[in-house]
Amino acid sequence: MKTIDWILRIVSAVILLQTLFFKFTGAPESIYIFETLGVEPAGRYLAGIAELAAAILLLLPRTVPVGAFVGVIVMAGALFAHLGPLGIDVQGDGGLLFGLACTVMGCCAVLLRWRWQQFKSFLPARR
Repeated sequence: MKTIDWILRIVSAVILLQTLFFKFTGAPESIYIFETLGVEPAGRYLAGIAELAAAILLLLPRTVPVGAFVGVIVMAGALFAHLGPLGIDVQGDGGLLFGLACTVMGCCAVLLRWRWQQFKSFLPARR
């Protein structure tokens, strides 16, 4: 189980980190995506910062559930964009970005489920 946990964390973090290059350097594909969504450039930078935070949190053992939560939220936005205005195939990528978003979403959802009790400890105490 520990090995699978690490594999899910590393797969998610690597995918999240490799997309940062495109967002932060203003790659044409990234600009196209965020222009289509009507949030270029602020949305591109905010998404990049959120993905960077999620990747870092996923790699630190104590913050895995928070990183998984951030990953699920960010990927939910990506998946809604793909199922809406972007489409699954963005500029002829054959659905690669959609598939990567699904992969990260799945990995983070499993990690969050496995660590749900730990995640609840990050939430404010109820009165």
